[in-house]
Amino acid sequence: MSEEKEVRALNFEVVEQLATLSETGNWTKQLNIVQWGDNIAKYDIRPWNKDHTKSGKGVTLTLQELIALKKALNMMDI
Repeated sequence: MSEEKEVRALNFEVVEQLATLSETGNWTKQLNIVQWGDNIAKYDIRPWNKDHTKSGKGVTLTLQELIALKKALNMMDI
């Protein structure tokens, strides 16, 4: 017996493209402000195809989390 999974479309809007971190083929890893579904827009780091119709796995951050990440990166000796 096999189970069928319901696949729901995830609505999103790239509100603002802030930075391109890297490029590989047709994909770019970007820092954007993205609104996922009906949720408030957040900072988002993930790979996107050129026209933002497909994305890879990434991380979504609130402003407070982005500030904490910036502080942590500033403390690193890189």
